[in-house]
Amino acid sequence: MVKLNNNVEIPELGLGIYKIEDQDVERVVQTAVDAGYRAIDTAWFYKNEKALGKALKNLNVPREELFITTKLWNDFQGYDRTIKAFEQSMESLDLTYLDMYLIHWPCPEDELFIETYKALEQLYKDGKIKAIGVCNFKEHHLDALLAETEIVPAVNQIEFHPLFNQDALQAYCESKGIKVMAWSPLMRGGEWLNNETLKSIAQQYDKTVAQVIIKWHLQQGRLVIPKSQNNNRIKENFDVFDFELNAQDIQKIDDLNINERQFRDPDEVKIGDM
Repeated sequence: MVKLNNNVEIPELGLGIYKIEDQDVERVVQTAVDAGYRAIDTAWFYKNEKALGKALKNLNVPREELFITTKLWNDFQGYDRTIKAFEQSMESLDLTYLDMYLIHWPCPEDELFIETYKALEQLYKDGKIKAIGVCNFKEHHLDALLAETEIVPAVNQIEFHPLFNQDALQAYCESKGIKVMAWSPLMRGGEWLNNETLKSIAQQYDKTVAQVIIKWHLQQGRLVIPKSQNNNRIKENFDVFDFELNAQDIQKIDDLNINERQFRDPDEVKIGDM
């Protein structure tokens, strides 16, 4: 467990459920919890909050042991719309409180993320959320946010993987007390799992490439939410607590960086365009 800036504890390794269909959510979540996961990351945009809510009801795990995150979609930015969207998400999830609520994208051209975040602050003060934060915020978005709001985001969830190493943004976030969470931590598609550098490191530790990449994130202080709906891979991705990468191998993975996003640039995302 890792302490956030408000002393709330979060598991450092969780399960992302993006693009997991309703009919698979219960199996995936049960498999993950059986493997040891306690953090589940969803979003309104993933269209599976309701299925997750049902799956959570069937777990033999106390609610207080789980850490559930969802996200506000772009179309609902603005103070009043945010409050309403939060209530809808809570109804879908069928929860009495949420562990963490994040703004999914800054959508800077629309200039609504500050008032949106103020709604999150109010929900936090009302005790409905244990931690609040953002996703895909660059340094200048955070500068603007911090200048106008009271509560420092607990988390900034950003694209971060060996091809796109945002270590400068991570250093900035850490200087403000914001924890970085890596989405798409294993990169998109399987071709990078065949990278020779990664394969040779994995062989050395008798681990898979995915396990090595997850460990690389964890050892550099990032929260990680790998996504899978394959039962074996869900278990495999959690089996990373019995080895440590040495400094040379961490550097080799760092050196794979080509500053290449696999997804949208946050400055270009606007409300209504996804």
